[in-house]
Amino acid sequence: MNTNIIEVKQIEARNEEMLIKRAQAGDRAAFAALYNQHYQAIYTYIYYRVDNNQTAEELTSQVFVRMVEKIKTFKSRGRPFLAWLYTIARNMITDHHRKNKQAIIMPMDVHLPTEKCQPENEVDSRLRNECLRSAMDHLTEVQRQVIVGKFIEDRSNRDVAALLDKTEGSVKSLQHRALAALRRAIEKENCL
Repeated sequence: MNTNIIEVKQIEARNEEMLIKRAQAGDRAAFAALYNQHYQAIYTYIYYRVDNNQTAEELTSQVFVRMVEKIKTFKSRGRPFLAWLYTIARNMITDHHRKNKQAIIMPMDVHLPTEKCQPENEVDSRLRNECLRSAMDHLTEVQRQVIVGKFIEDRSNRDVAALLDKTEGSVKSLQHRALAALRRAIEKENCL
């Protein structure tokens, strides 16, 4: 990795550490900065695991409420702050599915609600989405997290590994197994 990129990441990490310390001391501006910095990642993470935009927005809000409530208990332990937020989000999603007795994983190629579908492509798109939804059911939760992190959020293996507290090698292995499982499921369904 380029030395300049490493230095920028180190500066960003130090800045985030300072924001966390300020937030732990009750600084509202620090909370707002952490919210602005991580909102989109948490929203995207949740959106691809629940049934609709409104639910994703509600759960995302709950994650940040929980962040405010529990910030004093946060300890880095060498993991990024975002990994802690993902853990909170994962717990919120699990509670949501348990409460609603459902587990819907949004397919990878579903666009976020801000994009409009072309009417002539809607049927084909729905069929592909349904196929991918069925195929995603064949993955473990950690495989889904790797697929979403790598292909939806466009993160590097290093970033996904840090967020999941895994090695880069295990992320590569999980990605390989997840893609193979998706391919087998799609071939079995014969839907793409």
